[in-house]
Amino acid sequence: MAVEFGNSRLSALRIKGRQLARVVVISSALLAGQAAALAPEHETRRLMLAIEESVAAESWGEASEYLNRLQLLDAEKPADYHYYRGRVMLQSSHFNEAQAALETYVTSAGVEGSHYQSALKLITGIERARKEKALVTQVGDEARVAVIEPAGDKRTASLRKLYLADSDREALVLHLNSLLGVAGWRQDQAVVRLDRPADIEYRLSSSGNAISIQEIRRNSSGGVTRKTGQIPVFGVNPQVEWGCEQAVATCWVYDPRDGSRLFQLSSNRSQAEEIAQTLGRLIRELQAP
Repeated sequence: MAVEFGNSRLSALRIKGRQLARVVVISSALLAGQAAALAPEHETRRLMLAIEESVAAESWGEASEYLNRLQLLDAEKPADYHYYRGRVMLQSSHFNEAQAALETYVTSAGVEGSHYQSALKLITGIERARKEKALVTQVGDEARVAVIEPAGDKRTASLRKLYLADSDREALVLHLNSLLGVAGWRQDQAVVRLDRPADIEYRLSSSGNAISIQEIRRNSSGGVTRKTGQIPVFGVNPQVEWGCEQAVATCWVYDPRDGSRLFQLSSNRSQAEEIAQTLGRLIRELQAP
């Protein structure tokens, strides 16, 4: 019995010794891999080559993975990064993100960029796809507009009390203008002074079943240009989309009719989201019978 116990103990020690050896080998391999890690500029180029190969092979999931890894890398992104990001976003039908990325590429690479012509054609294709999508959406929504419930939720009621408004419509318009006044876009975002007007800002009003939007742009010399447009709400989807583009430090609220850019705002995501949601509630309120 003592001999068997000794043999068992010896076997256990041998097994532990093998396990420890494996741990040492694996740890050594990991440390060697860390020591051999590429510098950020070389890793950027390696990932760009992988992205180019994946897009050429139409391996969109793989290309998306490499793009995400490159986005997290603490290194300057080449102009082609935005082109390939636009291609991948377009493949997933994320039109807003695709257009923003392609426009960033065109701006940064210029006419000398190797993908300049292709990027312009893709942007045109996105516009056409938006128009087709908008037509389909409007046809599908026409039968449902009459049964959309008015925006009489508790939040809108609290806005009426806040602004001492006589109606939900008035409260939503006042709240939208308040939000837009704070979220205006500025060329210099390093120092934001609310006592100075933004370079781009908007004012809204409503009349009947339409929303009037005034865009105010200020240039560096102090000149001001104003442009006014209307959004008739009949047949419009009240789910208003929004998004932010870090490369240009800008958030966008998109036109619910065709997905084009409606508001150019500061890079504050929470403000952009609340503006889009409030605009959707206003559209729903105006559509109510």
